[in-house]
Amino acid sequence: MDRIKRLSTEILSEYKDTFGTDFTENKKFLNEITIVRSKSLKNKIAGYITKILLREQKFQAHKQKLIDDEKQFLERNKADKKEKTPEPAAEPAAEKTLAEEILDDTEKSE
Repeated sequence: MDRIKRLSTEILSEYKDTFGTDFTENKKFLNEITIVRSKSLKNKIAGYITKILLREQKFQAHKQKLIDDEKQFLERNKADKKEKTPEPAAEPAAEKTLAEEILDDTEKSE
């Protein structure tokens, strides 16, 4: 298996743009660029290349989904904060001093 991984990574490093996620297409292209006499070895290499590219494709899709989810989450939080921001409250009435209260009481009684 180590030989298959080594050969696959060497081939991918040179021809990554030409390989895809389709096993049969990868096998055909592998026939064009290499001379592999063993059918089983050729199939294993093509299969491993396909597996690597599929895994990479799934990783990119998952990564993009996480980014999109994070953006949606931030937008929702931003909208929620705008809705929840309270209007500035009126300033609380200043407490009257004792002298002001006595003065008010005397004016009321007159």
